[in-house]
Amino acid sequence: MVERYAISQYEQAAHLLPVRWQRLALQLPDWQKEQAEELRLRAGHPMTVLLPQGEQTVGKDAVVTQGDLELLCDTVTGYSRYAAAETMARGYITAKGGFRIGLCGTAVMQNGRNTNLRSLSSACIRIAREIPKLANDLAPQLLRDGAFCSTLIIAPPGLGKTTLLRDLVRCLSDGTDAVPAHRVSLVDERGEVAVMVQGLAQMEIGCHTDVMDGCPKAIAIPMLLRAADPQIIAVDEITQAEDIQAMEEAAHCGVRFVATLHADSAADLQKRPLLRKLHRTRIFEKAICIRITDRHRRYRIEDL
Repeated sequence: MVERYAISQYEQAAHLLPVRWQRLALQLPDWQKEQAEELRLRAGHPMTVLLPQGEQTVGKDAVVTQGDLELLCDTVTGYSRYAAAETMARGYITAKGGFRIGLCGTAVMQNGRNTNLRSLSSACIRIAREIPKLANDLAPQLLRDGAFCSTLIIAPPGLGKTTLLRDLVRCLSDGTDAVPAHRVSLVDERGEVAVMVQGLAQMEIGCHTDVMDGCPKAIAIPMLLRAADPQIIAVDEITQAEDIQAMEEAAHCGVRFVATLHADSAADLQKRPLLRKLHRTRIFEKAICIRITDRHRRYRIEDL
């Protein structure tokens, strides 16, 4: 069933493509469809599919045109690009079903700020997949005396931090036999966790979750404190000192956090200036470290 779901998600992503690329993408064998992570189109080059082994060319004799990229963008936005201008200015659009399409092209600058993209040069369709109940066994281990401990999800890029964060949000929000339901607020700055389309989450994030979509963490966290009265705030990818400051202020109000971080291990918290600053705040009590062993993801919980 898991394999069929993975293949189905790939095929849904392929159907976002212009017709001539759909046909080529759907010709891949099922084992590649199951493993595929992205479909990439670059003007002047063949389309590629990203597999765990790297990018593989799809249809060697066919070349992506700039018109293909424009058609992809028009189709996904329902020929209403103006409605997606805000996210296009940040380099992506979101398709129904939870697919995020990263875009590159010529930035349209006004007063030092990018307001749109024109002359598209490449597109990357990330194949959205959920892993139901991924966090169910991990979540109870993040409690101490019945209270959730603020937790960092730590791993290098590409090991599934966002996927785990999403399911952990769902688990904490809905609750289980071992974990009480919480009010969770999700800061989805890049639209990759809940994948909101017209106010509706395309991914399962739980029935007690409030989402602030497309907003920088430093701005969204105080907004959520006032608007949603969260018990837990979830954020994807801590990257700036302003993020840490906003989290520290919220933590003083009794809010707990779950967040992701690009790092090789918990030991990296002592190696980089920003991570040292994060470690000094003592916001986080536990870490989930993700590793690949024997081609399988392994999850290890550590005290910080």
